[in-house]
Amino acid sequence: MRKISWSDLFKHRNEIHHRYPDIWHLKILRKRFPLMLQNLRDGARVLDVGASNRDLEGRLKKYYPNLIYRSMDIDQTQFHDYYRFEDIQERYDVVFLFEVIEHLPLEEGLEMVEKIYALLKEGGRLLLTTPNIFNPGRYWRDATHRQAYCYDELGGILMAQGFSIKEMYRTYSDAFHRYLFRVYVMAPLHRYLGIDFAKSILIVAIKGEEKQR
Repeated sequence: MRKISWSDLFKHRNEIHHRYPDIWHLKILRKRFPLMLQNLRDGARVLDVGASNRDLEGRLKKYYPNLIYRSMDIDQTQFHDYYRFEDIQERYDVVFLFEVIEHLPLEEGLEMVEKIYALLKEGGRLLLTTPNIFNPGRYWRDATHRQAYCYDELGGILMAQGFSIKEMYRTYSDAFHRYLFRVYVMAPLHRYLGIDFAKSILIVAIKGEEKQR
């Protein structure tokens, strides 16, 4: 693994913090699927890391029937195209990494980010989510979680590995009336207490310069 420069990490973390001074500056994203579609095109090559039952493939192909979908997961009780990064030879336009990195110790998480960077084409995109540590119950309810990430720290890690950060969001999906109540009524109290209701952080990162799509 390429050794990370901690001074670079702190520099990039400060850049993220300058762009988003605190967690409340990240916009709320109610549904991530439309954002996923915006970052795809028909015929794109997609790698879904931590793909579970691969149900994302069918959902995506309703909109992009010529999309090339590959899955990777360590769970060998279900079919996946790959069970190890080392077996992957293809290059991809988009990689999805949803609720995975927090299950790895820090060094393994850094190594995975580096491997994903190598698998992406120039201008390729990584869409990543991880539990929002400003919502403590979201992280601690799962005993398999190994590493918590603050939004600015994770953004800094991605930048230190060569990514540029396109967008960052807080994700929160609920019944419409509860969503409105949380976002427009209870938000000031959450902010005062320093405890967020948003469940995850979503980052869209780009390898190199963004290309026209």
